[in-house]
Amino acid sequence: MLPVLTRYLSAAIGARLADEGARVSIVLLAIEQTGHAGVGGLLVAALMVPHVAAAPLAGAAADRARRRKPLYLAAFVAYALALTGSALLIGPATWAAAILLFAGGCLAPLLFGGLSSLLRELVPGNLGRAFGFDATTYSVAGIAGPALAALVAGFAGAAWSLVTLGGFALLGAAAFLTLPLGARPSEVRATRPKRPLAAFAVMVSRPRLGAATAATGLSQFGFGALPLAAAAIATARHDPPLTGLIMAVGAAGSLVGSLLTTRITVVHRRPVRTLLICIAAMAVPFLLVAFLPGLWPLIAVAGLLMGPTTVALFSIRDRESPPEIRTQVFTLGAGIKVTSAAAGAAVGGLLSTAGPALLLGVIAAGQLLAALTGALLLRRAGRPAGPQTEEADAPALRPEN
Repeated sequence: MLPVLTRYLSAAIGARLADEGARVSIVLLAIEQTGHAGVGGLLVAALMVPHVAAAPLAGAAADRARRRKPLYLAAFVAYALALTGSALLIGPATWAAAILLFAGGCLAPLLFGGLSSLLRELVPGNLGRAFGFDATTYSVAGIAGPALAALVAGFAGAAWSLVTLGGFALLGAAAFLTLPLGARPSEVRATRPKRPLAAFAVMVSRPRLGAATAATGLSQFGFGALPLAAAAIATARHDPPLTGLIMAVGAAGSLVGSLLTTRITVVHRRPVRTLLICIAAMAVPFLLVAFLPGLWPLIAVAGLLMGPTTVALFSIRDRESPPEIRTQVFTLGAGIKVTSAAAGAAVGGLLSTAGPALLLGVIAAGQLLAALTGALLLRRAGRPAGPQTEEADAPALRPEN
């Protein structure tokens, strides 16, 4: 039998690849069936908006459940059915497709932050390394998902593209089924809080968790506009396919950055400091490309910095989350990032006619604002992100006795 981490990564990639590819397939199918890209945008929003609204409820359900496997498997299957069902409904009954995608999106938080919250239990012996590999699944999905969606759509049509992605979600479910996730003892389950919004209170009361959540949320708002900026660069250079290449370069950089964190221990020893420094540093490549669009390959540097940022965020959530609401904290944090990116994409769309320089400047400003906000939240709370404060928590990444 394959190692637990390998099986976990297979499950995570299946779900996350389906999600990344679906955003492309849905738009392509909407254009094919209705002739309006705007319809595709609304359908993608129906899939993404529930991430933050449903995240506390989905996380609370997982925290309260004694047997979690059926709940997570239901999320995998529901997501697969949402994609395959919408392949049949977009065009003939687009409104029904929107409802189906919204329903699938309500359970999606368990496939993102929810899965990551299980790593302490599944891989207790090397949690820092596990978080690094978990972060790579987002990068792999960001590269392979859209490419697979476009490839299948080109050969067989956008509807089959969605069906294929639904199949990957089911493959993820099959891999998840093999994980050694046992039932919780009844006395542990009884201590779980019934409040579905408890994670909000924890994020406010725990400065490092709140600072990391706010900083990464604002950072993702800027990154949400990156596809529009990439398209603007490509348009200015009269090379439309360059859009996909720019996005792929950024995702490849993130993949490399995530892999490096499996060897660079400072990310896990000082996660708050790592997170804030990396977010602030991401402004540099965006500003350079804003003034010199020909330097667009530097976006790979921003992706490279995103890798340790993501791993540091996972480490902070792991250390700061109370055990009784652990999944809820992970799902809510992930939901905030997804929703913030969606909002950034909407703002980017409004600014898309202004050219790449303005869009890239806004993205860079978002990174600086994010780092500043995180630092101010820490300072106001009187909890500096110094080495002693963070290293004191380092044992949280080691096996529990």
